[in-house]
Amino acid sequence: MAIYKRDRIWWIDFYDQNRRRVFESTRSPSRREAERLLAIRKAETERGQYQAPCKITVDEFAGKYLAYAKANKSSWDRDAGMLKHIRRFFGRRRLSDVSVMNPEEYKSARSSLVKRSTVNRELALLKHMFNLAIAWDLYPRSNPLRKVRFFREDSVNVRTLSVEEEERLLRSASAYVQDLARFALQTGMRIGEMFGLRWDQVDLKHGIISVHASKTGKMRKVPINEVAGRILEYWLLGRRNEHVFYNLETGKPLRDLKAGFQLACRKAGISGVTWHTLRHTFASRLVNRGVDIVTVLASFCPVFGLLA
Repeated sequence: MAIYKRDRIWWIDFYDQNRRRVFESTRSPSRREAERLLAIRKAETERGQYQAPCKITVDEFAGKYLAYAKANKSSWDRDAGMLKHIRRFFGRRRLSDVSVMNPEEYKSARSSLVKRSTVNRELALLKHMFNLAIAWDLYPRSNPLRKVRFFREDSVNVRTLSVEEEERLLRSASAYVQDLARFALQTGMRIGEMFGLRWDQVDLKHGIISVHASKTGKMRKVPINEVAGRILEYWLLGRRNEHVFYNLETGKPLRDLKAGFQLACRKAGISGVTWHTLRHTFASRLVNRGVDIVTVLASFCPVFGLLA
């Protein structure tokens, strides 16, 4: 076993428990760091626990992560959008070659192009991916984002829709967008939750929707008021599969209505509005009608007919 320097970086040279010779970079100009890593590898080989770094690239792992996200997250399409930028930056670099400096470089490069809040969301996703890679034994080191400081985000007023803006938006929207927008305003459900909503989650008799919250892993009950009930009854008449909302042309579940929603916003002459704005609007209206903020934040209030 030995350590040596190549340019400014120290490397270690050792044999694993199977007598295979291993050359590993410390990615550090510190000899002490090289000595520490060599001692760790020596202990691992003596115990027969050394695992060679996986040769999977960031791009390849992003594909694996996306498959995982599709199976476990209702908001996987948002991750897919952020992954495009992560994959473009890291390219074919191996997971095992990612150092602490690389996320900092990504942070610096992206912040010149997009808002700091967007960079923070992308860094959070990258950090989550590395935690999974560690859990799946694909990355043998500590998370390279563990010391990366996210940008500070200044508090801003939450955008909500006025009643007049809501009317203009609904008049300008296609049938798909109009129904889902009205449903979101009446239930406070996320767009991903509506896309994934199945009829076995809907109890029209008792006026309750059972929603699995992807962020908390818990089930919450969403009340069905009169307006939301009429929308559900309309879609029930044309039911073609287990999904409540679906593409009327293909019969398949809806995946993305961002373009249609933004088109409706442009026609209505309103800006700064996304699908999540409708959820904010729902919560704001509950507070304005006297529901205490703690109840709203906890479950968006299981009270029937508040927005009928």
